[in-house]
Amino acid sequence: MTYVLRAADRPVSPSRTIRFEGGGYGTPISFFSVDNEPGQGPALHIHPYPETWIVKRGRALVVAGDETFELGMGDIAIAPANVPHKFTNMGPDRLEIVCIHAAGTMVQEDLE
Repeated sequence: MTYVLRAADRPVSPSRTIRFEGGGYGTPISFFSVDNEPGQGPALHIHPYPETWIVKRGRALVVAGDETFELGMGDIAIAPANVPHKFTNMGPDRLEIVCIHAAGTMVQEDLE
């Protein structure tokens, strides 16, 4: 079966971030499509699977384990399973980043 998930059918949310968990649709992939203001981003957390980031617009400061690095438009980075990580929009523009979870259902443990 092919699924089409229309934007108009999603519940209204104050956040511009889209959350998708693929398990209910027959795919082992989930993602956040993030649209953040400068200074915004998730707190330090871990997943029991890898997470891949693709920056569509803006700049992110990423902390992954002992590493800290910047990502810009078109950059891709992968955090291995069980490595604490987070990112923050460095500004001055909005950050649009896709956070791909290698699992049909997202599992996250917040550390901050």
